[in-house]
Amino acid sequence: MSESEKTATPTVSSEIAEKAEEFKNKANELFTGGKYEKALSLYDEAIKLNPYNAVYFSNRAFAYQKLEQFGASVVDAARAIDLDKTYAKAYYRRGSALVALGKYKAGLKDFKKVVQIYPKNKEAQDKLQQCEKAVRKIAFEEAIKTEEEDSEPVDPSSIEVEVTYDGVHLPSPITKEFVVDLIADLKKQKKLHMKYVVSILLQMKKLLASLDTLVHIDVPEGTHFNVCGDVHGQFYDLCNIFELKGLPSESNPFLFNGDFVDRGSFSVEVILTLFSLKLLYPKHMHLHRGNHESITMNRMYGFEGEVVHKYSKKVFDMFTDVFNHLPLSAVLNNKVIILHGGLFSKPGVTLEDIRKVNRVRQPPDEGLMCEMLWSDPQPFPGLAPNKRGVGVAFGPDVTQRFLKDNGLELVIRSHEVKEEGYLVEHDGKLITIFSAPNYCDSVGNKGAVITFDSNMKPTFTSFKEVPHPPVKPMQYASAFNMFF
Repeated sequence: MSESEKTATPTVSSEIAEKAEEFKNKANELFTGGKYEKALSLYDEAIKLNPYNAVYFSNRAFAYQKLEQFGASVVDAARAIDLDKTYAKAYYRRGSALVALGKYKAGLKDFKKVVQIYPKNKEAQDKLQQCEKAVRKIAFEEAIKTEEEDSEPVDPSSIEVEVTYDGVHLPSPITKEFVVDLIADLKKQKKLHMKYVVSILLQMKKLLASLDTLVHIDVPEGTHFNVCGDVHGQFYDLCNIFELKGLPSESNPFLFNGDFVDRGSFSVEVILTLFSLKLLYPKHMHLHRGNHESITMNRMYGFEGEVVHKYSKKVFDMFTDVFNHLPLSAVLNNKVIILHGGLFSKPGVTLEDIRKVNRVRQPPDEGLMCEMLWSDPQPFPGLAPNKRGVGVAFGPDVTQRFLKDNGLELVIRSHEVKEEGYLVEHDGKLITIFSAPNYCDSVGNKGAVITFDSNMKPTFTSFKEVPHPPVKPMQYASAFNMFF
């Protein structure tokens, strides 16, 4: 059955239906070219003209998935199903979005529906079997989680460095020479020895545990401060940032605003570089937790699989423990707040409220910690459900009120791809910064870095992607990514 046949009985004129189809076709072209946001706007136009076509909602659901707006994807796929109960693709896309939200059993029901509609379709049957296998694997991991949490961490002194190891050796204390040599080795796709990885992780946990959830940072007169957004495992682009802006140091401080890992397949290289720099410059290299520094995201988007492939499951568990201790936000010169996602569903949240958040855990599904990691801005006033299905969408009035309540001037956040690597919104009071150019080797965006002077005036450096070895994004991702 063709796409055009999978529609409800038309209730618009043929002229309007043809115009809607033109919008849909143009949107499909943009989608194929990775221009998902622009495709969304044209799917919107098609739906305004003809809201009775299941294909339009299903296609828009797929575009929302590409932008990780899984809540909106679920809603659109459900609308497509309401219009056509036999539309297998809509069930498939709703199931995919539900899985991405961690609602595995609900997603599984939709995949079973696909097989019910097409019982002889081998691909549909294979996907269902893989989904069932993945759900069983997660259930098993949950069952043994308590036992794993009680186990002892790896002792680096018990790990022997083989005489054949030709990589860099970790000194105590860590030195700039080590970091420079480590980056050079990682560029050559050489692995840091597990003994040194374990040692770095133990040192990082101790260091991060000493920090508050909200960190106050001074930028003295005559100095500057760099802020980067999502890096997402794009190690060679991270190295390019350091080529453009210089390595972090006492005179060149940096803050990386979460989502260091997942998606890109060099996440181990990224996180070992950032952790080593944090140990070298604990007061001048700052790292925030993003929504992808969590078990659910790491399982879905590749970091767990990458660590297990390159080291072991036990090392991944240690990374998870360290991620739990990452701060969630910082304030620069009592003027600028930096956090990964966004602001809050309830009014009156103070910096002291943020400082008191218990961050040493997996992110909850609601509350301040959840919203700091997951929320997104919207252009219109007020609050709305977030299209991601997690956190909240907040308007310029919410930003203004939060800044006024806390005596601040500007919000810096990340969490979203932007064409130039950054976007200034909410009457200049909110900036999104994203530092992974050509995200997932397909989006075509630039990355960017913000540099503040001591008066908190921002300047922007945008940059394009650089070549990397032929390892595709999400090379190590879980079986659930078969659906995206």
